[in-house]
Formats: sequence, C-alpha cells, structure tokens
Amino acid sequence: MNRYSFLLKQHIGAPAIAIVKAGDRVKRGALIAVKAPDAMGCNIHSSVSGKVTCVTSDAIEIVQENETEAKEYVKLKAETPLGLIEEAGIVGLGGAGFPTYIKLSKPLQQGGIVILNAVECEPILRHNIFMVEKKAREVIRGLQIVMEIVHADRGRIAIKEKHKEATDALKICIAGNHTGIGVCLLPDLYPMGEERALIREVQGMLLNIDQLPMEANAVVINAETAYRIFEAVEERKPFIDKDITVAGKLKGELIQVFEDVPIGTKVGSLIERAGGCSGEYGELIMGGPFTGKRTTMDSPVVKTTGGILVTETFLKGPQKIGLLVCACGADKERLLQISQDMGSEVAGIEYCKQAQHIKQAYKCENPGKCPGQVQKVLALKKAGAQALLISNCSDCTNTVMSCAPQLKLPVYHCTDGALRSVNHKLVRRLK
Repeated sequence: MNRYSFLLKQHIGAPAIAIVKAGDRVKRGALIAVKAPDAMGCNIHSSVSGKVTCVTSDAIEIVQENETEAKEYVKLKAETPLGLIEEAGIVGLGGAGFPTYIKLSKPLQQGGIVILNAVECEPILRHNIFMVEKKAREVIRGLQIVMEIVHADRGRIAIKEKHKEATDALKICIAGNHTGIGVCLLPDLYPMGEERALIREVQGMLLNIDQLPMEANAVVINAETAYRIFEAVEERKPFIDKDITVAGKLKGELIQVFEDVPIGTKVGSLIERAGGCSGEYGELIMGGPFTGKRTTMDSPVVKTTGGILVTETFLKGPQKIGLLVCACGADKERLLQISQDMGSEVAGIEYCKQAQHIKQAYKCENPGKCPGQVQKVLALKKAGAQALLISNCSDCTNTVMSCAPQLKLPVYHCTDGALRSVNHKLVRRLK
C-alpha cells in the first residue's frame, strides 16, 4: 500500500488550504488544496489516484488505489498561459519555491531578457542536465512561453561549459527555429546558478543584494520550471511530478536520476527504488550538498525537492571548531548541526566577508567572487578553534585554503559527507 503525503506549505508564502476531507476519493491531477485568498501561495494537486485518509493543518495523506492510472491526470481548465501556470501550482524549482505566476505577472520593458538557469549549480545533482539532454525541445518551448508572457525580446540559456551533450542538444533545437534565443556558457564554479551571479555573467550587471532580476529588466527561471510550464500550457498538466537526483551510499549506482517522481512520495520509498542504503550512513539530505537540509525516511517529496542524498558517516572533529558561514552555502544552524555530529564544541562563529544580513537571511554582495577571508580565519583561531568547518563557495574556499593550513587549522566543509559518499573531489583549493 503506497502512502503519499502532501504538505500544505511547499513554497514561499502562505500554506495552501485543503479542500478535501478524509474518505474522499481523488484522481491523479485533482485539486486538493488551494492557495489562500489575498496571500502569496499556490495550488496543490494529487499526484496519485486514491483515498484521502487524513487531513491536518499541515498535510493531506492519500493512499494510492489505482496504479494503472499512473500516467493519466485531470487536465487544467484555465484559458491563458499565465492562468494555466497559476492553476497548475508551479513554483520556482531552483530551490526557493517562489510562485511562478507571480514572477511572470509583470511584463518586462522593451529589450527585456529571460534567462533560463540550466547551470545545475550544486555538485552531485544531475536531474536538470539530464532533462535538458533528453527534452531540450520542451525546455526551449517553456522558455518561449515565458518570453511571450513577459514580452521579452531575448532568451538566454545559462549552462556550464562542461555539459557538452546538453549544450549540443540545445543548440540543435535552437538552430534556425528560435530567433532571439541563445546559449551562454559558464565556468564550473559554485554558485554560478545564483540569480544575481547569472545576471552578472549574462548581462554584465551586478545587482545590489536587495534588488530583484526585474530591476535588470530580466526574469530568471529554472530549467525544470520551464519544462513544467511547457507541460501546463501545452499538455494542461498540473504540477504533480518532479525529477530528482538520488545519490550517496546506495546499493545501486551512486548517482541516479528519477524522472517524474510523484510529489508526496516518501523519501524512504525513493531510496528503496535506488537500491536502498548501503550500510551505515551519516544523514539524509533533501536538496544539494551546499544548501540542502536534513530530512527523514518518512518525509515526503515536495515541489522544490531536487535531490535526496545519503551521506557518509561523520568524521570525528577536534575538541573545538570554528564555524565560517557563507551566504551561498549552509547557514549557521546547519553548521551547528554538523559540528555537533562531529562531536566538536563551537569555539566561535564568523560570517563570510561579503555576507550581508537582509530580510532575516544572509545574501552575498558578489556571489562567487571572494575578496579574502584571512581576518575571519584569524578571528576563529584567536577564539580557540583547532579546525574550521566552512560552507563557503568555490572562490571563498580558495581564500580560506590560502591561509588556514599555514595557521595549522584543518578545514572541513559542509559538503564533505555528501561528496565523500559518491567519491567526488572535495571542495577545497581550486587549481
């Protein structure tokens, strides 16, 4: 018996409001929760056909009854592309989960640009590139739809230069058919997929930390977001399935991509599909190695889930460790969690030189461009740190590694457990 759980808050904004009750039977694609009136939010649809067994203030539980209907769905009814995107409940799939219909509701000025983010910034994750390789035509059509909605003159697909197969697939689809659309190749650095980093690389403009892409006359959308927009507009399909990378200490292949995983699937069920865990592991992460959060086997896949990682066991840390928090990586709470599992007492906490506090969070002044971290490292050494645990981006980690070893401070990174689990090169000094 397959049980699915649909959290009522899977996005930025207010939780959705359930419109079903225990005992109801629903079809795959049926609307089960609506966005709260006069509030930012999005609709939620059932990804399976089955019986509603429980409705709480947090979630709707459904038991699947008819697996033969796995590909069929209740079709959307809206009459305009933007209306279909809103009805479908699509949100940004780069991690934040901002309702897409709101992002697209204001047209750009003349000369505007839509940047499609196919960077797949986090290490290990592969589902976006896999989608571009297999479904380049559909992804480009999704980009076109967005360009039409916001009246953009240009579209640019930002992708790392190393992804040659995906880049070739895009160029073949674009050639002779899509005027105004081009490909922008980026270096293999983290965090090249951050919105302001993309605008800097594509348009040569660095936005302030409190500015949105609209102030650069731009809209940024994730590659899978574009594909789900294609589905909603061309196939009238609600947002009910998600592509996910499952990786780490698995009995099967170390890195696997699963297409169209029904939202609401339990993490444990997905790991079993990947072969199950291989021996003792450190933690389960939902998301990528840099910004993912700890999860459990019983937690459900949500709209923004991109990765499920089964990490290596934690290394034993020193008695006292210093934390260096980066706005582009794991936050303070995450580093505290890791340091506790390493068995280390926290001697001090410092923030990256460019991390600026804004709206209850930290943002980087210039993502991926580091001015130096020597002062921060020295401060942690003075506080009694015997080693460092950092969450820095590629360039910031370079600067930490230029001074910490000279001070006899070993360096651990928030990504270590995940990267070790797939035999990936650790984030340290870039050559």
